[in-house]
Amino acid sequence: MKAEGGTIRFTATNLEIAVDCVVRGKVEEVGEHTIPSKLFFDYVSLLPNETVRVEIDRDDVQLQCGSYKTSIHGLSASEFPLVPRVEAEKTFQIPVEEFKEALAHILFAAATNESRPELTGVALFFSSHEGEGRLTLAATDSYRLAEKVTPLVSLVSDPFSLIVPAKTLQEVAHILSVFKDDVELPSTIAMSLSASQLVFSFGSVTLVSRVIDGEYPDYKQIIPLQFQTKAVVDREDFIKAVKTASLFSRSGLFDVTLAFDPTASEVSVSANDATRGENVTKCPAEISGSHNTVTVNFRYLLDGLQAITSDSIIFEMIDASNPCLLTPRGAADVYRYIVMPIKQ
Repeated sequence: MKAEGGTIRFTATNLEIAVDCVVRGKVEEVGEHTIPSKLFFDYVSLLPNETVRVEIDRDDVQLQCGSYKTSIHGLSASEFPLVPRVEAEKTFQIPVEEFKEALAHILFAAATNESRPELTGVALFFSSHEGEGRLTLAATDSYRLAEKVTPLVSLVSDPFSLIVPAKTLQEVAHILSVFKDDVELPSTIAMSLSASQLVFSFGSVTLVSRVIDGEYPDYKQIIPLQFQTKAVVDREDFIKAVKTASLFSRSGLFDVTLAFDPTASEVSVSANDATRGENVTKCPAEISGSHNTVTVNFRYLLDGLQAITSDSIIFEMIDASNPCLLTPRGAADVYRYIVMPIKQ
């Protein structure tokens, strides 16, 4: 915590991500100190909505607010890790609301297993489309894949891509949600890039993160271009049917079977467990192509269905062994979700 020039600057880092936030305050004497973040946050969040007075006494931080008074042990500011300055080579402006939506639609699909570090990140592809900048975000854990296209305010002269840790983007999403009600904040978030680091800047907050080295898998080659069956289903009906069938899925396998019947214009969602019983729920659907059946992990299917916001979804498949594609009706070029089948 550093006080100077009428502002107090808070900086925190876990050596992979660093966050910096500036707030206004009356500075009677310039100074800086390192304090335990969780204890400090937990205490301050309980204080009344009054002025907080902060003083440094040797290694202790004295806090006073109304009738509340405490002393927290800290460290010299020189003990705090040095946060590197990033020499930005490129900077882009991204609309905040669209970026928040994109993160909500893709972050859950990133891998948590560190065995393949590139899959723990989100691939960001910068390109131009019809004279405007475009950002495509993709995340996969090899069992499912989410891809979202969002606009850029900035132009992109040469297409390029990078891999950003999913944890970094989760922090960015958290920052954007914290400041959602502040009308004075800008409508865009700035992303500045160097060879190995990137910086997100939004209002008074700056986040610095590393970039993941490596090549992101060429996921586009697994997305089928032609399908045997196409169904248009009401999203809410489909979600309820999947949740109902999931109660009877096999423990550890999380399997539900989808059967598409173009003659009856319905999709049935079923599951069968030897100890609990079985369930079949049917939903009306517009189905074209051939009769088809596929078994999928209901948790992965629900993640995709709940990320889509349109009233109806399009479900397309080849057969029980190939990836299934979910898209929002009327916006298939903006969001795509792939779920791999459970092979019987």
